[in-house]
Amino acid sequence: MAMASEHTAIKVEHGFGLSAMIEAAAARFTRYRVYRETVNELSKLSGRELADLGLHRSMIKRVALQAAQEYTAR
Repeated sequence: MAMASEHTAIKVEHGFGLSAMIEAAAARFTRYRVYRETVNELSKLSGRELADLGLHRSMIKRVALQAAQEYTAR
């Protein structure tokens, strides 16, 4: 039984692909670090201190996510 197959060559520039992957991973790590630091710092505040900032405890994760996105958008 004969089998026919078609192979398509994909040209990949090794340096560009690898460096792009490393940069993307570094950006994700930075976003995560900023997110965790923001959550940790805001979680340490009392309800009164959060209210002074115009925040409620339920808003901490959303605010941290926004801070991380804005930090990496620069």
